[in-house]
Amino acid sequence: MNDTKLRILLVDDEPAIRRALRTPLNALGFETAEASRGEDALHLTRNEKFDAVLLDVQMPGIGGIKTLVRLREMFPRLPILILTVRDAEEDKVEALELGADDYITKPFSMRECIARIRSAVRRAQTPERTENTPIQIGELQVDPQKRTVSKGGQTIHLTRKEYDILHYLMANAGRAVTHGKLLTSVWGEEYRDEVNYLRTFMRQLRKKVEDDPSSPRYLLTDPYVGYRFADAAMLEKQSGNC
Repeated sequence: MNDTKLRILLVDDEPAIRRALRTPLNALGFETAEASRGEDALHLTRNEKFDAVLLDVQMPGIGGIKTLVRLREMFPRLPILILTVRDAEEDKVEALELGADDYITKPFSMRECIARIRSAVRRAQTPERTENTPIQIGELQVDPQKRTVSKGGQTIHLTRKEYDILHYLMANAGRAVTHGKLLTSVWGEEYRDEVNYLRTFMRQLRKKVEDDPSSPRYLLTDPYVGYRFADAAMLEKQSGNC
C-alpha cells in the first residue's frame, strides 16, 4: 500500500489530539485534513475525497455517533475509525455496531493507530468476495461451498455453529466484531446478549484451531468488546517480520 496516496480526515474538537495525529501521519507521507465538529466533517467529505476518517466520539454539535451514522449512509465503504477513551467500552460497541470499522483508544500508540488505519484501508480496497469464495489466512482455510476447514492441509472437524463463527470472523479478518454482532449473525437476534454462551463456543473453537489455545494466534479477544480474527498483516507482526 502506498501511504503517500492516502488522505486522512482527522475529526476531533481537541487541537492537541489533532496535532498528535497529524504530525506523525504527515511525516510518514499521509495527507491530512482536519475538522473540529461533526458538521464540518460532513461538509468536507461531501466536497473532498478521503481514504479514511478518524472520528472522535465525544464532540460538541451533533457528536461523533450521529456523524458516524451519516457518514456511513453517504459512504458505505469509507473506512471510519473512532477515537475513544480507554474505559469507554459502551461507546466502542455502539460505534462498531453502527458501522465503524475499528476503534483507537486514547491515549493511543501511534504505531497501533497507523497499523489500524492501514488495515481498514486495505479491507476497503479489497474487492468483495463472493459468498462461496474460499478464505485462507495463515495456515487456516475455510471453504464455504463445502463448509470445510483445514489447517496446513489437515482437515479440522467443527460443529455447525463453530464453523459459522469461524467463517464469519475470517470473512471480517482484522475487524473487531462485537459480541452482539457475532451472536446475532450466527444464532439470531434473540441471542445477542448471551455472551457467556458465545465464550463457551470460542473456548472450544480455539482448542481445535489454535496451536496454543491459551495464547491464540488467530482468534483474538478485544476485551469487553468482542473478537477479532488476525489478518495477514497481524500474523506477520506476531512473527516479528515487520
